Amino acid sequence: MNPAVLIEAQGASLIYRDGEREVRAVDSVSLQVRPSEFVGIVGPSGSGKSSLLYLLSGLKLPTHGTVRYRGRCYTEASDAERSAMRRERFGFVFQQPYLLGYLTVLENVVVGAPDVRAYRERALWLLEQLGLADKAHRFPSALSGGERQRACVARALLMEPEVIFADEPTAALDQATGLHVLDLLEQHRGSGAVVLVTHDPLMLRYCDTVYKLRNGQVESVERARGKASEPAAPPTTP
Repeated sequence: MNPAVLIEAQGASLIYRDGEREVRAVDSVSLQVRPSEFVGIVGPSGSGKSSLLYLLSGLKLPTHGTVRYRGRCYTEASDAERSAMRRERFGFVFQQPYLLGYLTVLENVVVGAPDVRAYRERALWLLEQLGLADKAHRFPSALSGGERQRACVARALLMEPEVIFADEPTAALDQATGLHVLDLLEQHRGSGAVVLVTHDPLMLRYCDTVYKLRNGQVESVERARGKASEPAAPPTTP
């Protein structure tokens, strides 16, 4: 595998049965995700967008074909190895912001860190950059939906992952707030890649490569690029 490629799918399919019917959620998809690349996956409802993201992130294994991270095939890795990969190398932002209600915003951001004290400074810096510095001590119930989503973005960015997977992260937000969330992902992802699933073409403003899906297959591939301002330098992490 090319060392400049982080994730590569080759003829990857995800097939399941719905009663008597065979459903090909993903059908022989091949693509690559490179360092620093912003990849968009777009298509109508039921086109296989989320299923493809689950394959690329190792949340699900392909029925046929292969998906590799830095050359390591997911199907050849143990459950523990794939879990560690997701925890240490990947960040996730989903459509519905999930935060632990009994933890403060700051505690939610650092909850997955191997050393909470070592990452506290970066967590506070991220919350400041995301406009949540004054909410760090609050519990999720005191936040708006957009604020909870921004807290999830901070959590995804905390350990400077190599890949951030964002599955419809703006679907429950108004357009202005949704675009702001994408601005923050673009500005603070550093050298990491982003894989964004969306049904809204307006949310593709930062994408380098856009894969359009239909019926589980890649219908077209387009190149696009937006511009972003340079972020402030983050604190050094372990």
